[in-house]
Amino acid sequence: MKLGKYWGYILLIIVIFVLPIFIRGDYYLHILILCAINIILTSSLRSIAMTGQISLGHAGFMCIGAYTSTLLTMKVGVPVYASMLIGGITAMVLAAISAYPVTRVKTVYFAMLTMFLGTVVTLVVTQWRSLTSGTSGIIRIPPLGTISILGLSIDFSSKLPNLYFVLILMVIVLLFLHGIDRSYIGLTLKAISQDDSLAASTGINVAKYKSIIFCIGCFIAGLAGSFYAHYMSVIIPDSFNLSYSIYLLIYMIVGGTRRFAGAIVGAFILTLVPELSRILMQYQPFIFVAVLYLVVFLVPGGLVSLPGQIKLRIKMINRGRANPDARNQEIN
Repeated sequence: MKLGKYWGYILLIIVIFVLPIFIRGDYYLHILILCAINIILTSSLRSIAMTGQISLGHAGFMCIGAYTSTLLTMKVGVPVYASMLIGGITAMVLAAISAYPVTRVKTVYFAMLTMFLGTVVTLVVTQWRSLTSGTSGIIRIPPLGTISILGLSIDFSSKLPNLYFVLILMVIVLLFLHGIDRSYIGLTLKAISQDDSLAASTGINVAKYKSIIFCIGCFIAGLAGSFYAHYMSVIIPDSFNLSYSIYLLIYMIVGGTRRFAGAIVGAFILTLVPELSRILMQYQPFIFVAVLYLVVFLVPGGLVSLPGQIKLRIKMINRGRANPDARNQEIN
């Protein structure tokens, strides 16, 4: 393994973990926590999209993780960290149950089925009032438990420890998904996205690989939902509606689906900008639609491809200035 090409990633990780120390104010720490949660969700959604399918039910699986972890902790007395893991596993199990019909349809039908699944989840949570309190939601959810590391006790009652926890979770998830992206499984998923019929003709079990990545993406969504519940200390069904799934899809498309960093860039920028400007927050749907249109028509590869396009433009301009006669001949 050549370590040289990974120095950029290592430096970025160091900056991510050092920067919060210099940030003052719980509000800005809260925004960074939301950015990390959305990066986890968008990256896991991109892993599903690697098969060429678009899921509109991702927020529903996040909801499953959030309510499972909350109910296990508050009503059964399961420790928080165990309940978070069970929340992710529950989302994965339900994804596995629904994977057979869902992964055997394509394009718009896959989107419709996943949207239906997400809607059913939120409806069940809303209507099962005796268990979930319905639209009133659940309040006073216990935070993450105190951790002792090398004699140092870490209390999660403040924002900074929660930020570091979700950053560690984010890095683990991104490394895992990046490993899949660069592995044989990732190459297989890309082949399926190009032409699943052709992939099947070469002996690839298309339904199997679609089901596996769908379950992995939903597990990560459930895990993120579990953390979200214990961090926010209150959850309501409307927090996991269809709009949130659509926002995650916009983050992914705006950032760029072809490169792994696209989901990270899109989620970070589109979470950060509206949160920092409360005036923009009320116009968030309109802003997202406008940004989506601009990116689709002007930067089809997403924001992550913008530096490369700018570099190419500059190179073409410099080449034209250096050899204007050749450029005139090309025009003629």
